[in-house]
Amino acid sequence: MPFVSSNGIQLYYEERGQGTPLLLIMGITAASPVWEKHVEFWEKSFRCILVDNRGVGKSEKPPGPYTTAMMADDCAGILNHLGLKEVDVVGVSMGSTIAQQLAIRHAALVTKMVLMCPWARCDAKAKSIFLHMKDCKARLKPEEFSTYVQLLIWSKKTWDDEAAYEQLLEDRNNAALDPNPQPLIGLEGQADACINHSVLEELKQVAHRTLVVGGEEDEFTPVWMAREVAAAIPNSKLHIYPESGHAFHWENLEAFNQLVLDWLKKQ
Repeated sequence: MPFVSSNGIQLYYEERGQGTPLLLIMGITAASPVWEKHVEFWEKSFRCILVDNRGVGKSEKPPGPYTTAMMADDCAGILNHLGLKEVDVVGVSMGSTIAQQLAIRHAALVTKMVLMCPWARCDAKAKSIFLHMKDCKARLKPEEFSTYVQLLIWSKKTWDDEAAYEQLLEDRNNAALDPNPQPLIGLEGQADACINHSVLEELKQVAHRTLVVGGEEDEFTPVWMAREVAAAIPNSKLHIYPESGHAFHWENLEAFNQLVLDWLKKQ
C-alpha cells in the first residue's frame, strides 16, 4: 500500500491514470475516496494523485493543532517523494486552503490551481461553525454528525429532490458503518487548521493561474469567501454555480468535471 513518510508522519496516497500530474486535496472530515466520481473522469487525461490528509483516512492521525501550512508541507513531501514538479492542484474546502499554502510555500511545485469553495480567512461566523463542528463530533453518533455535515453542504435543490434526499438518508446511515471513521483528535486538528488559515495578503503574491469555483447558496463557506480569494490572486478566474451549495461539484457533477478538465487543458 502506498504510504510515505512526510513531515514527520505516515501519509497515505493513491495514483490513478496517466499524463500531467494532478494533486487532489480533500476537505475537512473527508478521505480521498470522496474524489471517486471526479477521478473516474479526470484520470483519462491526468495522473491523479489522491492524498489522505493528516487526521483522516489511512494517514496518521496525530493530536493537533494542525495548520494549513503544515498540511501543505505534508503534500509537498509526497510530491518530492514521487519526484514531481510543476503539478496541477485541485483542492476542495479545507483542501483549497492547503493548496493556497502549497502555492505560497512551495511555489515551484505548482503549475496551476483549482480552488473549490475556498477561503483566505475566517470571519467570526466561520470560526463558530468549525468550533461547533468539533462539539458535534464529540457529542453525536456518526449518523447524527453526518446529518449535521449534510445540512452544511447541500443546497435546497438537493433537499427538495426526492431521489437525492433518499441518498442523503442512506449516506448518513452508512456513516455508522464506516470501518475507518475519523477520530475526534483528527477532526479537532483539521478544524483548528481551518479556523487559523489567514493568507489574504500572501495571495496577492501568488502568480499561478487559478480557477476559483463556488456555490451561490453555500452556507458553509459563503460565496463572499470565493470572491475574496479570486480578487486577491492576480491571475485568477471565478466561476459561481447558481442554486448550488458547498457541494456544488456534486450538484453539478458532469458540468463541473468538464469545466475543470477544459480549464486545466487550456492553460
